[in-house]
Amino acid sequence: MKRTYQPKKIQRQKEHGFLKRMKTRSGRNILKARRLKGRKKLSA
Repeated sequence: MKRTYQPKKIQRQKEHGFLKRMKTRSGRNILKARRLKGRKKLSA
């Protein structure tokens, strides 16, 4: 039986990557919030 998560790097970048986050205002707010929280990784 196949598991639910079949990792694909490119797909992951396209959905949750930094550039995708920077494109929208809400995405930029997410990055901003993560910066303020002091996250090591901002996005996938």
